[in-house]
Amino acid sequence: EVQLVESGGGLVQPGGSLRLSCAASGFTFGSYDMNWVRQAPGKGPEWVSAINSVDGTFYADSVKGRFTISRDNAKNTLYLQMTSLKSEDTAVYSCASGPPSSRFVMYDYWGHGTQVTVSS
Repeated sequence: EVQLVESGGGLVQPGGSLRLSCAASGFTFGSYDMNWVRQAPGKGPEWVSAINSVDGTFYADSVKGRFTISRDNAKNTLYLQMTSLKSEDTAVYSCASGPPSSRFVMYDYWGHGTQVTVSS
């Protein structure tokens, strides 16, 4: 059974940092491109970042320079290091396998997400 399980979300003040994790199982994690997608209340999903199978990384303009995506294939885990957080980063963050793209229909597997709230 394929599983993607996110963790690491929480409440953080503006300017703070969080590191999200996505633990994968049930498929050959290292062979898949992986994405982070977020959805804020009342809004549609927004592609955030991606890392391909050869560690090429991609970022949305809104997070470039503040977020860093990485992966540890030995641990079957995807990460998103978030710094200089802003209130507009508040959303549910989900990981998903698929080509680095906002074409969500192309994604194979999705996690259920972890809530990130940026507020003072």
